[in-house]
Amino acid sequence: MKSNIELIGEADNFPYSCHADDGKHQPPCEGLYTLLWEDDQGQYPIGYMLDRVVQALMRMPANVTGEMKISHENRTLLLFQQLPTEMDRSRAAAVLANSLRSQDTFRLLRGWRDEAWPVYSRKGELLFSIERTAMGLLGTMRYGVHMTAYVADATAPHGLKMWVPRRAADKSTFPGMLDNTVAGGLMTGEDPLECIAREADEEASLPQDLVQRQARCVGTVTYIYVTDREHVGDDGFIYPECQWVYDLELPTDVIPRPKDGEVEQFYLCDVDQVKQYLSEGKFKHNCALVVLDFFIRHGILSEDNERDLGLMRQRMHRKIPFPGPHQTDWNHAFPSLSSRSRSSQKDGELDP
Repeated sequence: MKSNIELIGEADNFPYSCHADDGKHQPPCEGLYTLLWEDDQGQYPIGYMLDRVVQALMRMPANVTGEMKISHENRTLLLFQQLPTEMDRSRAAAVLANSLRSQDTFRLLRGWRDEAWPVYSRKGELLFSIERTAMGLLGTMRYGVHMTAYVADATAPHGLKMWVPRRAADKSTFPGMLDNTVAGGLMTGEDPLECIAREADEEASLPQDLVQRQARCVGTVTYIYVTDREHVGDDGFIYPECQWVYDLELPTDVIPRPKDGEVEQFYLCDVDQVKQYLSEGKFKHNCALVVLDFFIRHGILSEDNERDLGLMRQRMHRKIPFPGPHQTDWNHAFPSLSSRSRSSQKDGELDP
């Protein structure tokens, strides 16, 4: 049986000793290179790359990788830096990712999704976009949305029940495990509310207008995940992640139903059932973290019944030294995020 802090540790499993919380560059742990970007203020980190990725790039022709600046002494790499526009850099990233995919260099790319995900500068600019599976090769920030849909039930423990889906058995990652009601990755140019409404329709057949009206953004969670072959298909890749978290109270006559094949079935579970599934390790790792966040915000977990509550909160809101909208000084706001949810995100805490 797994404790709650152990569950969070499965999602936030990158060693804390391997990076600086203040965003300053330092050599990462053995086996990693820091992917840097340079602007008029100097260089700063945007990702962590495995040695074997850097070695693979060094074996590729320059017309595929573009100009690379590698320091093996400092264990740093600059990539796409010489290209003048975001469009040029995104095109170069696509050429590189497709070349690696065609050579089947990394098992990670076998889950190719044809979705472009963003990489940001510290000034709030989009540096480039890259295929979501290839993003894992660069170790740059990944953004997504997770929503817990629930119904009020005075007869249930804690007065509510939660809609819990089982992932399809043929999913490329975490097949057959339990998930949050709706979740998905944020594509380039997409607002979090647009993303959660789209995913709610595609995965759960929930009306988009209902989600856009009623879903409540309650903040973010941040963590750094290191992949394993069993669940993701390849070992050791660094996934720094920020998820916008939504709650949605549904009327009893609105029932999530599978639509696009990513979900096998939805279950309406009471809190005690969910706790049991968590302790048995049946939830996808980051989904377990989001469920525990839900429990804290709804008073299901408190200092009275969870001795590790303070550490859990800290691990759910990890400081990550890369630029992007997870940072407090980010100068770009998504239109759908209210000042209240925006400020809770900046504080690194979720609304109670």
